Amino acid sequence: MKLYFIGADHEVTGSCHVVEVNGKHIMLDCGLEQGRDIYVNDDLPVPPAKIDAVLLSHAHIDHSGLLPKLVKDGFQGTIWCTEVTRQLCDIMLKDSAHIHESEAEWANRKAKRSGKKQEKPLYTVEDAEECMKYFRSIEYGETFTPVEGISARYEDGGHILGSAIIYLTLQEGGLKQTLAFTGDLGNTGMPIVNDPSPRETTDFVITESTYGDRLHEKVDDPLKQLADIMERTFKRGGNVVIPAFAVGRTQEMLYFIREILERDMVSYKDFDVYVDSPLADEATAIFEENVFGYYDEEAMKIIREGEHPLLFPNLITVVDAEESKQINSSTRPSVIISASGMCSNGRIKHHLKHNLWRPECTVALAGYQAEGTLGRLLADGVKDVRIFQEDIHVSAEIVQLQDVSAHADQNGLIHWLIDNPEKPEKVFVVHGDEEACTTFTELLKKDYDYRATAPYSGFVYDLLKNEYVGTEMPEKVLTAAEKKEKIKEDKNREQDTYAQNRYYSELMEKGQKLIRLIEKRKNAKNSELKRFLKEVERVVNRWD
Repeated sequence: MKLYFIGADHEVTGSCHVVEVNGKHIMLDCGLEQGRDIYVNDDLPVPPAKIDAVLLSHAHIDHSGLLPKLVKDGFQGTIWCTEVTRQLCDIMLKDSAHIHESEAEWANRKAKRSGKKQEKPLYTVEDAEECMKYFRSIEYGETFTPVEGISARYEDGGHILGSAIIYLTLQEGGLKQTLAFTGDLGNTGMPIVNDPSPRETTDFVITESTYGDRLHEKVDDPLKQLADIMERTFKRGGNVVIPAFAVGRTQEMLYFIREILERDMVSYKDFDVYVDSPLADEATAIFEENVFGYYDEEAMKIIREGEHPLLFPNLITVVDAEESKQINSSTRPSVIISASGMCSNGRIKHHLKHNLWRPECTVALAGYQAEGTLGRLLADGVKDVRIFQEDIHVSAEIVQLQDVSAHADQNGLIHWLIDNPEKPEKVFVVHGDEEACTTFTELLKKDYDYRATAPYSGFVYDLLKNEYVGTEMPEKVLTAAEKKEKIKEDKNREQDTYAQNRYYSELMEKGQKLIRLIEKRKNAKNSELKRFLKEVERVVNRWD
């Protein structure tokens, strides 16, 4: 009975863990890495064809984005998730595949001109469609058996609609262990979704730690925060640009803006709200259709009053690419919500290109910005960025929306753990960068007397022996600058080695010649041999 750590270990994205029981293997998430890759992830312990099932916590690509590749590489088991997660994956994985196809096409045009080898996309839209055939939905509170020896149950994770905390009961050789996996644990008091369900007693816990080293900056009224940003930006004649994940964050922003309009919190009335993301449009439709069993009480109250919490009169959804371009030609102040949330790809980059240089505009960052993304550069206050091979000076106001994160902060993570007084045997801290996961692990150990550990990719834990049985450290992935420096160092080392080998060879040749000279003087006069000996001794004494 083993637990293999594969992805999002001392990193924030690429969630993936494997549980082995009775020779069967199930995966907890199968996520794609996004942003900067820090460590080389370990391979799966068995080929994809030997993975018996996948238990998916939620639809975000950093948790689900490698599922089409898993199926493409031979997986034939069942992918379990909630019904909303299944519906969201149906649109998100196809969108992800389209991005991979587009990137490969762009790279191949360049490769063709330079005579380089053509690249294949990680997976195609066809692969994503094939992957959906293996999905099977389960609802909160239902117990099911993904493979022999493992029973599972999903409870509300409070992160996005349909997200789940996964509980496992593992049985092998007459012995039993229990395990909880948080996936992404939600923040409390967020719109639309319920708060995370309380922690149940288990032997082991795998917990995320995205914000394990920090607290969300609290604001008295998140609505007023956004309303104030809109008010001052519209008075300047600018646009409010909100980079937002198509699933979850976009819908939260729509909820907030509807409430702002309902309460008449902005004096300027003549503005439009654009949702410029085909994926966000499809996701919002799924949010509209899946209400019962998923929405929180506040959102349900709006539903019962005959309204919808995500819809309002001046909302414009944009699907067509040409219509998207026209948004930036409008002279009316607007709120532009577009993906991706970290500004790393998608239509948001076009809107940033047209608005970042304008001092009257505001870019409101509404979520976590991973290292290596354009969003992180903006959050860090960088004044010059490059978008689509063009240098853009950042003159717009950059603000970070506070207290709107879909992740629990350090206090949220702590309270979820300690509100249940029954401590687990071990807490595995994952899904956080180096600082976040190590800080949170040490906090659990020192302040709360928890047995906590932050495993790296490639670590293996025996759940019956309650100990690590594999702790090989992964390789680090070098940045472009580090790669350049390493190439330089390797080149210098090669030159030094070449020079060293050359001079050594020449020295050996001279040594052989010296021996031949000595042999030739076998019958020389003693006086000549004495002079020769003294010269050889001088060289030997100097270098010995």
